Amino acid sequence: MDEITVEELKSKIENSEPFTLLDVREAHEYFMSDIEGTTRIPMDELKGRLNELKKDEEIIVMCRSGNRSGIAAKMLLENGYKKAFNLKGGINEWAKKIDPTLPEY
Repeated sequence: MDEITVEELKSKIENSEPFTLLDVREAHEYFMSDIEGTTRIPMDELKGRLNELKKDEEIIVMCRSGNRSGIAAKMLLENGYKKAFNLKGGINEWAKKIDPTLPEY
């Protein structure tokens, strides 16, 4: 499974590149810190909601630290989503390197 860094994600956002940023954290975690424009499908609902995602689009999966999103990205790949990537370090890495106004948790 391939990973993307927070710096690469920032560049994609700034360049308005087409992709889906999939947040697989639990609902209560969204309120702690968030990246604007995410598609939110909690990890435990993902398998039943795969039809909400486009198989031909690049999907960058994020969670708090990169663990759950790594599992989710692997699930996507196994289900025919050929351009699924894990956000290395998750939203905590984003908070450290890109947006220090977000809390780490």
